[in-house]
Amino acid sequence: MPLLDFLDPRAVLPALRVNGKKQALQELASQAALLTGLTDDAIYEALLQRERLGSTGIGEGIAIPHGKLPGLTRIFGLVARLEKPVDFEALDGQPVDVLFLLLAPEGAGADHLKALARVARVLREPGLIERVRATRDATALYAIMTELPKAA
Repeated sequence: MPLLDFLDPRAVLPALRVNGKKQALQELASQAALLTGLTDDAIYEALLQRERLGSTGIGEGIAIPHGKLPGLTRIFGLVARLEKPVDFEALDGQPVDVLFLLLAPEGAGADHLKALARVARVLREPGLIERVRATRDATALYAIMTELPKAA
């Protein structure tokens, strides 16, 4: 079973061009809307609401914007690598170039938190983020994010 089994192969943006945090969130919301059937606005508002509580930039150039939405039937993930890093008001003050969008059904509770923890753990795997940054190919990026690390 893939480690991030909630990442859809169509939800991979290997070279997203944005000028800032708001535009990044808007682009993520637009892409997620196409794949979830929810509206761009509903997703974007949920993401903004969460960002108002504090940045989802976790450091080392990584952000995990997330939210819970009514009408969503399962946990949904989308990964994006930005062409140029943007200021995301991250905890370490570093600009962000890797984003993992996580959306959960409104009543997901602990499942939402477990999924967030899983994403954070995967993104902290030694060498993984360098591989993400090195690829411009959606298929390769999907494979990096969903395959268990090979035993050395």
